[in-house]
Amino acid sequence: MAWFKKTRTRIAAPADKSSRVPEGLMVKCPGCSQILYNKDLTTNLSVCPKCAHHFRVNAADRLRMLFDDAWVEYDQGLTSTDPLSFTDTKPYKSRLKAGMDATGLKDAVITASGTIDGLPTIVAAMEYGFIGGSMGVVVGEKIARAIERAIESRWSVVIVCCSGGARMMEGALSLMQMAKVCGALARLDRAGLPYISVLTDPTTGGVTASFAMLGDLNIAEPKALIGFAGPRVIEQTIRQTLPEGFQRSEFLLEKGMIDLVVDRREMRSVIANALRFMGATRAESA
Repeated sequence: MAWFKKTRTRIAAPADKSSRVPEGLMVKCPGCSQILYNKDLTTNLSVCPKCAHHFRVNAADRLRMLFDDAWVEYDQGLTSTDPLSFTDTKPYKSRLKAGMDATGLKDAVITASGTIDGLPTIVAAMEYGFIGGSMGVVVGEKIARAIERAIESRWSVVIVCCSGGARMMEGALSLMQMAKVCGALARLDRAGLPYISVLTDPTTGGVTASFAMLGDLNIAEPKALIGFAGPRVIEQTIRQTLPEGFQRSEFLLEKGMIDLVVDRREMRSVIANALRFMGATRAESA
């Protein structure tokens, strides 16, 4: 029976290996590994319904979550001129273009006016997707202008912070934005107008060292990373193991560095109540 040979038939794989599940339909929660429908997650303000993990959201979504309805955006056309002609592993102009393509914004912040539960408010929402939400000349200028508008109109100010810090590609011109925005906030304070700082994950570097921590009320989202230098840098510098939860919102609340830790789903009502407590009035009587 030498002529007989046992053969195995291979079943060919389908030519089209693409998933039947549409791309972007579901996402895995990094907190509890639950598989979530993106539509349900969006309805829940990008907070996991099982473990309350707060996903990062973009600046435009922040405005939608805070304002009652429509808002008026300011200074959309401001762009960086690459003042240092900075080139490292990648030219700064290429980084700027990549940020614009990824976010649809000219830089890492949106400033707009609208109402929060009827209270006229200027909101500056930072965009982490644009070069890590870093603060350069444009970010500082837009926030400073927003504060000046609030002073002129007698409106409250809310800044939603989400940033890796000052933008190194603009050097000292970036660092000076810390002082410029703080100066504008000092004028807002002298005008007797409220400023609420909302700290989200992450809020670090020069933003933390300036306007992020100057609110009449400093509110953080749960488990947000908040600090100046990162935990790894600090450990390497002091050569000590850091405490559990170091630089997270709950740790900072315990140490008195912030005032409140608020779930995103409650943020709008908490801000509105705080603004009313600080003397803000509704649009029809402002």
